[in-house]
Amino acid sequence: MSISSDALAIAEQQLLAPTGLTVDLLAKRMGTMLSRGVSHGDFYLEHHRSESWSLEEGIVKSGSFSIQQGIGVRAIVGEQTAFAYSGDLGLDSIERAVQTVATIGRSGQSRSVAVAAPTTPGALYRREDPLESIPDAAKIGLLTRIERYARARDPRVTQVMANLGCEYVVMLVLRSDGVLAADVRPLCRLNVSVIVEANGRREQGRAGGGGRYGLDRFDAATLERWAHKAVDAAVLNLDARPAPAGVMPVVLGPGWPGVLLHEAVGHGLEGDFNRKGSSAFSGRIGERVAAPGVTVLDDGTLPDRRGSLNVDDEGVPTQATVLIEDGILRGYMQDTLNARLMGVAPTGNGRRESHAHLPMPRMTNTYMLGGDRDPAEIIASVDEGIYAVNFGGGQVDITSGKFTFSMDEAWKIEKGRLAYPIKGATLIGNGPDALTRVTLIGNDMQLDEGVGMCGKEGQSVPVGIGQPTLRIEGLTVGGTG
Repeated sequence: MSISSDALAIAEQQLLAPTGLTVDLLAKRMGTMLSRGVSHGDFYLEHHRSESWSLEEGIVKSGSFSIQQGIGVRAIVGEQTAFAYSGDLGLDSIERAVQTVATIGRSGQSRSVAVAAPTTPGALYRREDPLESIPDAAKIGLLTRIERYARARDPRVTQVMANLGCEYVVMLVLRSDGVLAADVRPLCRLNVSVIVEANGRREQGRAGGGGRYGLDRFDAATLERWAHKAVDAAVLNLDARPAPAGVMPVVLGPGWPGVLLHEAVGHGLEGDFNRKGSSAFSGRIGERVAAPGVTVLDDGTLPDRRGSLNVDDEGVPTQATVLIEDGILRGYMQDTLNARLMGVAPTGNGRRESHAHLPMPRMTNTYMLGGDRDPAEIIASVDEGIYAVNFGGGQVDITSGKFTFSMDEAWKIEKGRLAYPIKGATLIGNGPDALTRVTLIGNDMQLDEGVGMCGKEGQSVPVGIGQPTLRIEGLTVGGTG
């Protein structure tokens, strides 16, 4: 079979041609696997190139480059799954992997796989390799420039650390139902961290971003904005007071604070947890699970976004999936396995870290839609509470939705105004419960800058998050004062 689309042509050149593989040869090995009584299965081939550079105090501290490639072979019988992978794309290695996973089935009649026309979804991002987009000296130049912007922002900056990372992934997936799809995925990210000192006090600020694009997006204006954002956050905390403690209204800022939505609610809306009945949202389709006005989507089709994919890692085109609409639970994120077992359609959320990992339902870009309230009006509505601008680390129990998040930047609200910055605040609550406590929704929905990574069962994948300004009643704040 010939491969026609640009992504599939690149996949053929990168993954198949070097070892003499063809789609027809893969299809024959898939037929062999099915003839052993396997009901469903897939081959996932991947070539992954990545590099990173780090700069500290004007000195290149480290640089790395890696190439990985291989194939993951999955066989499914009912709810049982067998999986094998190899870093060798030779036909012998593929045949051994097929023989290994086929033991899950029972011998049956000879089967063949008719490969369908290649899946050719619209291109959400360019297919150029960002690692080759500019010379290495220019990559280091990006880091030295952002350091220069940070130091020029405030004389109290004593240390600057910057990191640049890029990757280029070519994938090809062939499923037992004949679906053939490929994708070429660039991804870049630049981060800066600064330390400021004054009067014996040291504080840190961080910023950065990225997406599925080349290094040309990191222009001077973007680097300067991130540098200033990191410095300003650190300087703000120099004057921060101990955080109060207690139960109070909390206003969440737009953008990155959506990490709370992602962790405390998003995982609970993934299909595997709901099929197994371990999520707080299991069996609740059509029920009210959030306050009126709360609408949450997972959308893998946003151009150039960090969590976007043309097709997921099972060859299913991504889509905008409405999870919660005006407070009513409408659906879950699904991969092909859990969708089939639940009797619904997959949503393009089957994701895996690499060819050495099984796919599972994962988020892409998960965000809450905006409302109709002015953000300043929301802050003015609070007599005494907290305004959380930026979150740091956190812990979440996916099953129950209980969470604990530290706040990197936060303010004390007094009589409807931002009174002073606070430090050491921790937000404690339950995700599903917090959604029911949303009382005001801002008209300023923002997506994050493109820094999110999501972990699940030992696998990490890039994701996007976002939300508007929100007022949530009765959240517990752990403080230091």
